[in-house]
Amino acid sequence: MAVERVRMGVREMMQQRPVALHDEEASPRLLSGIGRQAVVKAPHLDEPGLLSRGRMLQETRQSEIYNLLQLHRTCTIADLAQRFDVSDETIRRDIRQLEAEGQAYRVRGGVTLKETAAEAPYLTRRNQNAEKKQAIALKAAQLVEDGMTILIDSGSTSYWLSRALSKQRHLNIITNALEVAREMAGKNDCRVFFGGGEIDDHYQSCFGTATEAFMSQFTPALAFFSISAIDSRRGLLDIHYPEATLKARLCPLASRVVVLADSTKFERQGIVKALDFKDVDIFITDTAPPAQLLEALRDAEVLIG
Repeated sequence: MAVERVRMGVREMMQQRPVALHDEEASPRLLSGIGRQAVVKAPHLDEPGLLSRGRMLQETRQSEIYNLLQLHRTCTIADLAQRFDVSDETIRRDIRQLEAEGQAYRVRGGVTLKETAAEAPYLTRRNQNAEKKQAIALKAAQLVEDGMTILIDSGSTSYWLSRALSKQRHLNIITNALEVAREMAGKNDCRVFFGGGEIDDHYQSCFGTATEAFMSQFTPALAFFSISAIDSRRGLLDIHYPEATLKARLCPLASRVVVLADSTKFERQGIVKALDFKDVDIFITDTAPPAQLLEALRDAEVLIG
C-alpha cells in the first residue's frame, strides 16, 4: 500500500509540471520499493569487465579511510585496523595507495590528509564504492522511460547510471560528462547533447559559462545530479565550485530533480552549497539515511529510494 501511495504521488507531480519535448505523455515508473520509510536494495550489476569483489572491498575501505581523514585529518593505523577488522599491514597498504593517489601521506604510526587534495581525480572516484553506485544507478534507471529527455551531470555516480541505461531507447541525453557522452552516443538510437566548453581533466567534464549557456537551453523531464556531500542542516554540497553553480542553474529547468548519493556522503561537509532539500524531488541511495538527515528529507517532501 505504501508503495502504491508513492507511485500515485509521483504521477500527480508529473501531471502538475510539464515534461519536455515529446515526453508529454511520459510518466516515470517509480522503482520497486521506493518510499520515505524504506530503502530497497537493487541487485548487483554483474557485468563482464567490472572490478572483482575483493578489489571492490579494498577500494570501499580506502574510500572510507579517506572520508575519515576528511573529518579528523589524522588517523592511527591501530584505530583503522580495529575499525575495519583487518591487519595493520592491510591498512599500511591502503595508506600507500592513498599516498600514491595524492590524497594522504604517511606519518609515524598513522596517516594524515593531504590538504591540497580537495577531491580525488574523477577516475579514482568513479571506482570508489562502485558496488553502491551501481546499485543506485540500477534504481535510478527504472525512472527512465523510452523517448525521455534527461540530464545527467558529471558526478562519479553518473557514469554508472549511463551504464545502467542499457534497455531504454530513443533517449535525449544532455550532459557535460565526457564518459557519459561516450557511453550513450549511438546506443539504442539515443541522441546526446554535450555541453561543451573547456574540458577539466581532473573531473573529465566541461564547466564554465559556455557549458551553462548550452545546457540551460533544455528542459529535461528528469535531471540526475550526484553530489559530494549531504548535510542535514546545510543541504546538498559540492567540493567543486563550478559543479555546484551548474547544478543550481540547471535544477529549475527540469520537471523532476533526482539526486544520487551513496551512504559515504551522509553528514559530510562540502565547500559550497549546490541545492536545498526543497529543490529535490527524489533522493536515491544505497542504505537508509541517519535519523536527522531522514527527517530533513521528509520535511522537504523528498521521495527516498
